[in-house]
Amino acid sequence: MLFDLLERLSSLNRVWFRQHPLLLELQPIQLSALVYLARCNRYSNTPLAVTDYLGLTKGTVSQSLKALEAKGLIVKTQSTRDKRSVHLELSEPARALVAAVIPPAFLADAAARMGAAADELERLLGDLLRNVQRHENVPGFGLCNTCGYHQIVEGEAFCGLTREPLGPAEVELICWEHQHGEEPEVSE
Repeated sequence: MLFDLLERLSSLNRVWFRQHPLLLELQPIQLSALVYLARCNRYSNTPLAVTDYLGLTKGTVSQSLKALEAKGLIVKTQSTRDKRSVHLELSEPARALVAAVIPPAFLADAAARMGAAADELERLLGDLLRNVQRHENVPGFGLCNTCGYHQIVEGEAFCGLTREPLGPAEVELICWEHQHGEEPEVSE
């Protein structure tokens, strides 16, 4: 029953996106990449992280990212830390596009009609996702402020993995290195 409900909601989501006039020129995978890049942090905006998050092949994601770059929706920049690596940023038109279509209107309207029950449903679905991530061999992607590496040092957010301070907005973003539970051990 749970599978059927989740599958039906996913199908409705895909139909809504396919029919949205702002999305006629985008493939579903391209939209998924844009949505991820709009929500991920500075450590997680690489082609490899997009590939892991979407659970697709490197070739498929690479072609999709090239198409997004050609459309002017993403910009690639060389990493200042590792010259072999690139980071992906959304262009302003891409940011406006994602803001206009996420969340889907039908879903936002339904959640508003549900009131407080929608908050409880979101909490339960989050619990379901964390349960799957903890017990299955899937990438852990999650919000920075729910991570075992997330710390508060001298009143400021700090990443225990990268040993870097985090800005207020960054703690609400998706991280590729996310770890659930107690603070993980960090090797020096």
